[in-house]
Amino acid sequence: MSIQQMSTVAQRVGIVKGEILKHAMPVEVLTKVGLQLKMPKNSGDTVKYRRALPPGGTDNLWITGANVDTFADGYKLTEGVTPSARTISYTDVTAQLEQYGVLYAITDKAFDLYEDDIAGHMRQQIGETIGQIREMICYAAVKAGTNKFYAGGTNRGTVDESLSLNLIRNVTKSLKKYHAKQVTKMLAPSGNYGTSSVEAGYVVYCSTDMDPAIRDLPGFIPVADYGTRKTISDQEIGSVENFRFVTSPELAPYIDSGAAVGSTGLYSTTGTNIDVYPVIVVGEEAWGQVALRGVNALDITWIAPGTKDKSDPLGQRGYAGANFYMDALVLNQGWMAVIEAGTPSL
Repeated sequence: MSIQQMSTVAQRVGIVKGEILKHAMPVEVLTKVGLQLKMPKNSGDTVKYRRALPPGGTDNLWITGANVDTFADGYKLTEGVTPSARTISYTDVTAQLEQYGVLYAITDKAFDLYEDDIAGHMRQQIGETIGQIREMICYAAVKAGTNKFYAGGTNRGTVDESLSLNLIRNVTKSLKKYHAKQVTKMLAPSGNYGTSSVEAGYVVYCSTDMDPAIRDLPGFIPVADYGTRKTISDQEIGSVENFRFVTSPELAPYIDSGAAVGSTGLYSTTGTNIDVYPVIVVGEEAWGQVALRGVNALDITWIAPGTKDKSDPLGQRGYAGANFYMDALVLNQGWMAVIEAGTPSL
């Protein structure tokens, strides 16, 4: 008896539509801090900040070692004699707005026939990309601060140590010398410009790669042990003395730019020279951002496929995008510091 062979008709599609997979989301920490200024429309592209200098014309310093014994003498009055009038001096810091934009395109066929919500995914990605652009604008500005400290070296190329308690205490001395105030308010987690109060402290921003070095610092208190203490960010990992540490994977190092790895035990991408991480310490109003938040901060574009004009007479293309203006800058170099350090190789 022969067995009849049966064959199945070829499947028509043979693909089951799965869920849209989650993708990496940029982490924003710097865009939530800094002095916020919403630039009015039709007011030019330049913002000039001005700060009055203290007596003597030295930024941030009132009394120095050279005049501490004679400072008050200059203000003594002589009976019946009008003192000489003084003039006030200023220092200016200028921000120059630049325009940034993100644009995606979609065809009418993809829009009309494809099963996935491509247009919706594009709009989501636009928002995330803009957040990343803003974070990198801020990062570039603050890590270029001139009040530098080097772990185990005198410049980036000689960095051969990680963070230490003595090093961050030296930063504290510098910030306090220049009258830097501790941060007491953070930008509220919304599109508005409102702020919320936090416990005072200097805030430290650095890469998540620095977590082990921070947790090894003497006196480190993890967020889990804060009790009722309010965190300043979802990315805050803990505190040491009057420093609050916030880490982000977006705050990348200068790869291979430190001293030779040798026996330092510090991490190197290539195994040759130490990766150097900017560790940014900020006081209140140390730096600022222009045109970051608010309902008018973004100019959003959505041109649906099917929109016909002389450049696309059949309406075959659609576009989603947004553009915005922004700048970030250090407002007071004495009120922030940048430590450049290595991190342990685990």
